[in-house]
Amino acid sequence: MNTVILRTVAPVITSLMVLFSIFVLLRGHNEPGGGFIGGLIAVSAFAIYGIAYGVEAVRRAIIFHPLSISAFGLLVATLSGMVSAFMGVPFMTGLWIYPSLLGVEVPLATVISFDIGVYLVVVGGFTSIALALEERDRD
Repeated sequence: MNTVILRTVAPVITSLMVLFSIFVLLRGHNEPGGGFIGGLIAVSAFAIYGIAYGVEAVRRAIIFHPLSISAFGLLVATLSGMVSAFMGVPFMTGLWIYPSLLGVEVPLATVISFDIGVYLVVVGGFTSIALALEERDRD
C-alpha cells in the first residue's frame, strides 16, 4: 500500500506512537502499562512506517539490527535481577536508590531497568519478525 496519504501521515503517526510507547513503559508499575505493552505499541509504529516506506527505511530508522536490540534488552533485564542477588536478597527483588540530581531526589529502581529490558526484547524480537515477514512478501 503506497498511497500519498499514508506516506504523508506515517512519520507523524510513527513518532506519536513511539512517544506514547515510552510513556506507557515509564508508567508501568504505578498504573497499567509496562515494558511489554509499550514494546508492542512501538513495534506497531514501526510496522506502519514499514508499510508506508518499506523494510529498508525501518532498518535505517532503528539504526541497530533488531536482534541486537533484543539481545541488549535481555542483558539489561538479566542484570536487573542479578543486582538483587549480589545485594543478598532473592533474585528479582526490587531495589531502590535515591540519588540527588540538581537538588531533586530521583528514585531509581531495578524494576524500571527490568521493564526497559523487556521493552527492548519485545521491540527487537517482534520488529525482526515483522521485517522478515515483510521482506518475504515483497519478493
